[in-house]
Amino acid sequence: MKLNELLKGVTLLNNIDNYIYDLPIHGLADSSQEVNEGFLFVAIKGFKEDGHKHIQHAIQQGAAAIVGEQDITDLSVPYLQVSNTRIALGVMAKNFYRDPASRKIMIGITGTNGKTTTSYLIKHLLEQNGISCSVMGTIQNIVNNASIKSANTTPSSLILEQLLALSNDEAVVMEVSSHGLTQHRIEGIEFDLCLFTNLHHEHLDYHGSMDNYFEAKSVLFDHLKPGGTAIINIDDQWGEKLNHKLLEKGVNVCSIGRRPESSLQIASIDMAHSAVHFRDPHETILLSPMAGIHNIYNSMMAYASALTLGVPKDAIHRTIANFEGVEGRFETSKTSTGAVVIVDYAHTPDAVYHCLTTAKESGAKRIVHIFGFRGDRDTTKRKEMIEITSRISDRFIITTDDLNSVSAQEMQKMSSDFVEQYGNNKGSVLMDRTVAIQQAISQSSAGDWIVITGKGHEKYSHDFQLPTDSDKETVRYSLNGSSKE
Repeated sequence: MKLNELLKGVTLLNNIDNYIYDLPIHGLADSSQEVNEGFLFVAIKGFKEDGHKHIQHAIQQGAAAIVGEQDITDLSVPYLQVSNTRIALGVMAKNFYRDPASRKIMIGITGTNGKTTTSYLIKHLLEQNGISCSVMGTIQNIVNNASIKSANTTPSSLILEQLLALSNDEAVVMEVSSHGLTQHRIEGIEFDLCLFTNLHHEHLDYHGSMDNYFEAKSVLFDHLKPGGTAIINIDDQWGEKLNHKLLEKGVNVCSIGRRPESSLQIASIDMAHSAVHFRDPHETILLSPMAGIHNIYNSMMAYASALTLGVPKDAIHRTIANFEGVEGRFETSKTSTGAVVIVDYAHTPDAVYHCLTTAKESGAKRIVHIFGFRGDRDTTKRKEMIEITSRISDRFIITTDDLNSVSAQEMQKMSSDFVEQYGNNKGSVLMDRTVAIQQAISQSSAGDWIVITGKGHEKYSHDFQLPTDSDKETVRYSLNGSSKE
């Protein structure tokens, strides 16, 4: 592709000679390590690394031209200055891969909790009804039925366009994070459906306030195609605010909630049978394939999405029943003594609340909760998480999650202080996560529920005593002496 085709929609801040526009470009890269002969290198200023420092390395690797934000004049290859390289990368990646999103049904999901479960529910409903579907999100990217490792909930704009170009599926459902939105990772993408699940205390170390967090999430809905539909949970206060904001703009909204104005108005919820009675506009009963009120809302979001895309109601009801769940989301095992072990990704106060409440509503006589805090991450939610578990659990154990740059000793002291202050005499600290899980399982009896939250599908980032790499493997090892299935 010639440079002039690549630059459509990009505003340059410097003047370049006309002949440069005819420069052939063989690929794009935002890492100098990925540059090959004839590539265009885009220098991104990140939080840890500044790509401008690697321009010379990119040229040595064979870069034909450089795009950056700084005022640079002494390079041996053409230099193109823009105001924001993240935005420019998104536009150029879209151009380079010939806008693959425009040829697909695009579904974007944002919110604090429920994005992954809802995305897999939508994939299931579409594929069970003849619409092939890619998924891009937290656990993995699934394209053409093949799993591709996911580094971020929302890939960089370059990787995203590569995946879209690779996909032969008719639909793509994406988890869209607030980080991805503020960092312009979906630049140039338009969506047929945009979903808002909920908004709760999370990532305030990054956004600073709930209002800023909400505004970041709201950006997704600026990417709706003309005539696209927003699907909003208005039982969430921030969802209600977003609903009003979008209606004022004349956006098509399908709202879910108990309010009379809801498009799908919830009349009642039967927790014992994971059923929700709602009007759409006729009285309808939807059976959620997963326990918990949060999963009832996830199921309704998926129902509304499939319905909007033309899947018949009876087909949705029939096929949602055989949904098998999501890795690391309320995964259940049983011990020989009759205790139940749950592995769940819950790592926000709201998610922990729903996870523990679901265990209690499902018949737990005694709940032992095992979880930890992540170093260098939002510290303001820790007190609330301990207060929630001390209220619902019978016993809880604080252990190691990702320490990041925080020392084990510092995290242990902080955890002990929090347990002493807010633990209601129910908590303890055991820093080896695998030992904490093993001990809880070995000491359990019939009617006990051991709920392990925070990691879900994720691999451990630290070495522990047991020869296991994840909570799921540790549970398996503790139950049968092997981490293998």
